[in-house]
Amino acid sequence: MERGGRGRISSGMLPLLAIQVANEYYRRGNKPPVTAGLLLANTLVYIRPGPLHKILPRIDEVWFNPYLIVKYKDMKRFFLSAFYHTGESHLFYNMVSLLWKGIHLESSMGSVDFASMVATLLGLSQGITLIMAKMLLVLFDYETAYYRQYAVGFSGVLFGMKMVLNSQSDDFTYVHGLIVPTRFAAWAELFLIQLFVPGVSFLGHLGGILAGMLYLWMKGRQSSPDPLTSLIKHVVGLVGWPFRFIKNIFRNRRNRISGRGRVGEGRFGPSVSGTWRCRICTYDNSDWNDVCEMCNTERSYHVSQQPNMVSLEELRRRRLERFSS
Repeated sequence: MERGGRGRISSGMLPLLAIQVANEYYRRGNKPPVTAGLLLANTLVYIRPGPLHKILPRIDEVWFNPYLIVKYKDMKRFFLSAFYHTGESHLFYNMVSLLWKGIHLESSMGSVDFASMVATLLGLSQGITLIMAKMLLVLFDYETAYYRQYAVGFSGVLFGMKMVLNSQSDDFTYVHGLIVPTRFAAWAELFLIQLFVPGVSFLGHLGGILAGMLYLWMKGRQSSPDPLTSLIKHVVGLVGWPFRFIKNIFRNRRNRISGRGRVGEGRFGPSVSGTWRCRICTYDNSDWNDVCEMCNTERSYHVSQQPNMVSLEELRRRRLERFSS
């Protein structure tokens, strides 16, 4: 999250971002779709191509500002500010971080759980930042410094994702040249960025870290999927139903031999209602037929007889007689 006015635009960073994303997805067997969608959404909001320029609010309409959110109950600022960035460099570094964290988390959690986690971290990080700004105003009268601060960017969610990603790690990692335990890397990065990078939102980043901790605590206390995950699963199932239906139609067509029957999956497996399965060739015939359409075996063939009593040569002869007649 960055605060203040528009940042400097570093030309040429968007093509570099596109190359990194394409290279990362090309060399991976699995292609995490939610991460790709988040990358695309953030980039399109920044570029504002074609009709999106008229549809999307301007950045000055969505700055995260606790004072305006509380006074006007402006939920547009609460949610949309995370997807806006002040310049190409701001977008580039956030998206590179999202690319790495998102691919690892989505690959291990699954797309539905990952989408639920991102939505939860977004709401928690923004909410915690808003509460902290209000508390600093009430307790210490910090109005200009935090309560009326303007900020945008996806980094609050990224700090929460970093907490989730590193929560179970016992390794050590480098954070801007310092070796720290991986599980505390987000805390080290919080203070180092605040020291060396001017214009960043300390409360926004801290809110993301606390959101990650709260998310891990909630996940540890529940044994069943959270309602948001259940809702996303139902929506995914509903959207995917037409595709599954069409897929099943083509699958059934591949299994059919003629318009009146099909070859079954198993020799003694269940047949479709209204048909009888030949015990020789496993073809499903209509109940109206007393002789198998595939091999001319009579329907009265007794189950106790062994199918291998008919030789392959005999079965081939019957089929030739059936289709040559």
